[in-house]
Amino acid sequence: MTVKIYHNPRCSKSRRTLQLLQERGLDIEVIEYLKTPPSAEELGDILQKLDLQPRALMRKNEAEYKAGGLDDEALDRQTLIQAMVDTPKLIERPIVLTQDKAAIGRPPENVLTIL
Repeated sequence: MTVKIYHNPRCSKSRRTLQLLQERGLDIEVIEYLKTPPSAEELGDILQKLDLQPRALMRKNEAEYKAGGLDDEALDRQTLIQAMVDTPKLIERPIVLTQDKAAIGRPPENVLTIL
């Protein structure tokens, strides 16, 4: 099975999630999303697989969230997705994708449900 992980090597949860995947001998595509952020279309697909609205995938405690006024309930889906594309630090991590499923590794064991 091939999986894709949107990974931040500085995050302990992300490192632990990657380790869990490696322990299972999976073919893993590691994307350091802070260096290579997903496109708006990719984020839309991820949100659909997760069955989440954009704000649910955002790190609300980041200064950029508050500074960007992203807590404004009037903001639409595309605006919130574009904010994550423009500032990938806002994206919750790690995200693991299979061909048709996705999971957020918080806690890391969450990703085991899609394997």
